[in-house]
Amino acid sequence: MASTVNAAFDEFMRTQVRLDPDRNDIAKRSKANLVNEIQKFPNDGKFLLLHPDLPNIDYGSFSRKTKTRPLDDIDLMIVLHARGNWRNQNLTGGYTIHVPQDADKQRALCNDGTDTLNSIKVINKFKEYLSKVPSYKNAEIKRNQEAVTLELGYEWVYDIVPCFITSPENGNDFFLIPDGNGKWKPTDPRIDKERTTRINGKQDISVLDVVRIMKYWTKRRTAHTMGSYFLECLILHYYDTYGITSSKYIDLELPKIFAHVYHQIDNPLNDPKGFQGNLNTLSWDERKSIKDRAELDFNRATEARQLETDGKQKESIAKWREIFGSDFPYYSI
Repeated sequence: MASTVNAAFDEFMRTQVRLDPDRNDIAKRSKANLVNEIQKFPNDGKFLLLHPDLPNIDYGSFSRKTKTRPLDDIDLMIVLHARGNWRNQNLTGGYTIHVPQDADKQRALCNDGTDTLNSIKVINKFKEYLSKVPSYKNAEIKRNQEAVTLELGYEWVYDIVPCFITSPENGNDFFLIPDGNGKWKPTDPRIDKERTTRINGKQDISVLDVVRIMKYWTKRRTAHTMGSYFLECLILHYYDTYGITSSKYIDLELPKIFAHVYHQIDNPLNDPKGFQGNLNTLSWDERKSIKDRAELDFNRATEARQLETDGKQKESIAKWREIFGSDFPYYSI
């Protein structure tokens, strides 16, 4: 319940959109314990060595602080020691990792009769050793494409991704993670995290909150759902555009964001890391669905803003409820 639009948005963000602070703290402690358990894997001569300087890298929306409720997954990259490996880039853009003769632990995980490191076998090795951790004996542990998924009874699961950091290429290093088919693909979550922090810092609005509330909007499924990372990059693109400045109030920003989605959803959006190419893989029908809804909610948001300007707080709040649904606070004195 709220008597003003600003109070309604404050309540909505706190109770429905942002992660619950207490659960967030529990998740952080549990993640730290998970990393500690991985670092204690037995030195039995079979498990791969961890990188001595970069044992783990946080990535994903939880790391970038753009996650919305519910907290359903936490992503974690475990960096392995390369032990003299070298890489070849494939025609498809992915990579093959080759293992030297004396790297016995990795040789055991190569394709039969080759020096080619099989990423599925590496993931399965993590799965095997996680199942040996006493405190995880009742956990559900499985391989899911490029990650090991660990479910510990929380509302979230952990996606654990083994990876290698490369030697610099053109002055820059990056990470190789499993591609789900036995080979490896490039990524670098540090770029996403630094970019998000930079763009958020140069605007008056919390860009993180704009990303969160728009993720809530697309998850309502009143139109075709956009991928979380694509939507995040779409919003960051807007706030990183030359000449764009923001207010401090999210209700003032939303009409502009709905308009941006409407005008940009038909256009390509390149991966800011430079690895994935065009992130906009939506079909024509999917784009039209999103475009129609963005137009409708742009008009509603514009009307809501005018009602608030006219002093009609109750009517304005009711209009925002049309956009965000019944969990958006209703008017009450």
